[in-house]
Amino acid sequence: MPPSMSRLVALLSKLPGIGEKTAHRLAFHVLDAPSAYALELAEALSAVAEGVCFCTKCCNLTDSDCCAVCRDPRRDDSLICVVESVQDLLAIERTGEYQGHYHVLHGALSPLDGIGPEELRLETLLARVRKGGVREVIAATNPDVEGEATSLYLHRLLGALGVTVSRIAQGVPMGGDIEHADAVTLGRAISARRPL
Repeated sequence: MPPSMSRLVALLSKLPGIGEKTAHRLAFHVLDAPSAYALELAEALSAVAEGVCFCTKCCNLTDSDCCAVCRDPRRDDSLICVVESVQDLLAIERTGEYQGHYHVLHGALSPLDGIGPEELRLETLLARVRKGGVREVIAATNPDVEGEATSLYLHRLLGALGVTVSRIAQGVPMGGDIEHADAVTLGRAISARRPL
């Protein structure tokens, strides 16, 4: 195989869930497609690498200073839903049940993996709560050991600031990921959240 194809296969196989066979299949798909497709794909990858950053308010992905959710004036400023990942935010948005703001931690507490509070994006969340106007923070972390530990940490951290901290209701299976839950189950979990 030409070195450029070998390099493409090697890079594709580093993507999550992509083994060497799938990487070969994807590389040959790109090669068999019109050259305009390969150039458009390369341009899209370059644009993401150069233009996507974190929202200065909620740590969501954006291509400007503030993401579309934070700029939306119809959102309830007194409500913040804390999620582990952008994929979790997107899953909750698909339900259409939630009209508040978000905060993306980009992880969950996991001492065994060396992830403590310092590795999570908590400073901007604390600044938002300290600024005032936030009445409730919803801990919408995954229903696993790390997610539960993170929600309890949020309860201790934010409860001391006089904010109600609630947890999404059960309905999302234990050990599952929020991004993989169906919209109805996730919508009910958000609607039936409970205080910690």
